Parts: sequence; structure tokens; C-alpha cells
Amino acid sequence: MTDLKKRSLLKVATLSALAATALAGCSKTEAPAPAPAPAPVAAASAPAATPKAEPLKIAFAYVGPVGDGGWTFAHDNGRKAVEKEFGDKVVTSFVESVPESAAAERVFRDMVGQGNKLVFGTTFGYMEPMLKVAADQKDVKFEHATGYKSADNMRAYDSRTYEGAYMAGVIAGKMTKTNTLGVVGSIPIPEVVRNINSFTLGAQSVNPKVKTKVVWVGEWFNPPKETDAATSLINGGADVLMQNTDSSAVLQTAEKMGKRAFGWDSDMTAYGPKAHLGSAIINWSPYYVKAVGDALAGKWQTSKEKIWWGVKEGAIDMVSLAADVPDDTKKRIDEIRTGLKDGSFKIWKGPIVNSDGKEVLAKDAVADDKFLGEINYYVKGVEGKVPGGEKK
Repeated sequence: MTDLKKRSLLKVATLSALAATALAGCSKTEAPAPAPAPAPVAAASAPAATPKAEPLKIAFAYVGPVGDGGWTFAHDNGRKAVEKEFGDKVVTSFVESVPESAAAERVFRDMVGQGNKLVFGTTFGYMEPMLKVAADQKDVKFEHATGYKSADNMRAYDSRTYEGAYMAGVIAGKMTKTNTLGVVGSIPIPEVVRNINSFTLGAQSVNPKVKTKVVWVGEWFNPPKETDAATSLINGGADVLMQNTDSSAVLQTAEKMGKRAFGWDSDMTAYGPKAHLGSAIINWSPYYVKAVGDALAGKWQTSKEKIWWGVKEGAIDMVSLAADVPDDTKKRIDEIRTGLKDGSFKIWKGPIVNSDGKEVLAKDAVADDKFLGEINYYVKGVEGKVPGGEKK
């Protein structure tokens, strides 16, 4: 085949292909070009997770064992109430049976060293050791029970135990057969002397014939000494006992010797059900929940005056009255409780005289907290003298 013929055939084939393409375009609608894929959208950035706040570490120093059934048991119930209220926002711990000595300072320093930022010291004798530690640890908040000194990062709190003592006295004055009451005292500081006097004033309000005997044991918690003191009072003619000590020994002694007595700080009914007339309890939960809540919210602040809560704030009450307490006496307790709540009833209202016959509160005068905090004498009706009272 010649080159000319080859070129002619190639030209014919090319023209045929072009024609076929043209015909196809006339018989079929041209498909639109596919749309470009959308550009990927960047995912929205998730907000940065807020780091979970570290729990507030809180420590409690107890003067007795948590199982004392009284003072320390009541404080530990308050600690448990804090845990229940705030859950994982707090971590609490405690050290029990801390002496009121230099040992307390070592315990407080150890608590701070363990990272606690709120420290409660739950007895009068911790005041000076806590002040020393507070001065060195300005970023820690300190709370001291029953004392009267404060600092920039330390405040004092207390419960009006004398209100419970007065209600116990009203019951004792009605229930005594010998008109002789007995009190086992711990340490002769104003707090305890005030309770003895208030107990006596309550009894005298319903039975002017009563007198009160006191035996001091020199400690807050010493069951054997408390037992000996209670036995001595009963042998001395007392048939109704109260205490300002921390164990249930006084009530148990009354049970064994067939006399009557009161629980103190906690409900002690179970320790002497036959002897038990009622329990003057302290409920620390309202205060501890408030104090911790303020610390968590950044609202905690000190006060020159101690925070002093009683029946009004739900911190003090008389509970579990015995079945044989007369109905009119139970009614009187209800009236006193109501009066203390609304402020219409005043326990320390004149005229009041001391055991020497000297008027210490004039007629119709009402004691203020300064007066109550400095009582170092017995009222009329309490036998003997306050140990060292003239030196305070």
C-alpha cells in the first residue's frame, strides 16, 4: 500500500470518529459536571475542662476518746455531719485523747504539716497551744472551743451548756426526795462553775429547799475518779446527780446505787435507763456545718467575741425525759425551751446572790455574756467554795 493511500484511510477514520462524537452530543443531554466536594469544616473546640477543686482538709483534736459517750462523742457526731453535708468537697480527720499540754501544740503542727487548712481544737486547754501555732501558720484557719482568745486566723466558739444545766435543775428540783443534789465537776473554770450554778438556780425555781454539793475530779475524762466522786455524793445524801465531766460514769454509778442522774453532752439513756432523768445534750452539727460552709465559700472570718450558740440555734437541748417526770415539769421544760428560743426567758436574771449572801446581780438585771464568762463563785444554795476562785 502506498503512503498516499495510507494517509487517505487515516483521514477517513478520523473524520468518522469526529462525526460519531457529534451525533452522540445531539442525542444525549450533557451531564453537569459534579459539584466540588465541600471543604471540611473544622470541629468546634471543646471548652477546656475546669480542674476539680481539691477538697478542703479539716482536722479535729479531741480531748477524750470518741467513744466517751459524752463530750468528744458529740463533737465527732458534728464532724460526721460535715462529711454528710459536703461529701467529696471535704476530707476530715481527728486525733483523740490529746492532752491539754505542750502535746497539743505538737498535734496542731502535725495537722498543718499534713495539709489541713481548717483545724478545730475542742477543749479549753488547747487555747494557748493553738494561738502559738496560728501565729506561725497564717494560711490555716483555726477554731477553738470554749476559749476566749482570738487571732487574725483563729476564732473561739462555744455552746451555752448552762441552758441545758438549768433545765436539768428544774427536773432535779422536782424529783429529789432528800432536797440534796450532787454535781461531779471537772475543772473549776467559769464554764463549769456557771453550769453548777445554773443547775442550782433551775432547781431552786421549783424547789427553794434544795442545796447542791460538788466534788471536783480535776479532769474532763477519768471514769474511775468520776465514779468515786459520784459515790461520795450519794453517800453524802444526794439522790439526784449531774456532772460536768465527759464519761457516763456518773449516770452508771447512780444506776448501781439506786439514785437518779442526767446524761451530759450526749444522750446517755442507754448507760443507765433506770437512773436516767434526761440528757442535757450539745449538738455541734449546726456550728460545724456553718463554719465549714463559710470556709468553702471564702466567707470565713474571725471575731473578737466568741461565737456562742445555745437552744436558740439548735445547739443545746434537754432530751429523753424519763417517763416518771411529772407532766407539769415536762410542760415547764417546754416553756423554758420556747422562751430561750425567742429570747423571752432569761436564766441569769436578778436578784441573784452568791454563797456568801452578797448580791451579784440586782433585781431585774440580766447578765450579759461578759458577766457570764467571769463567774468564779457559787450562788446561794451551793455548798463550799470554788477552788481557787478568789485568784481568778
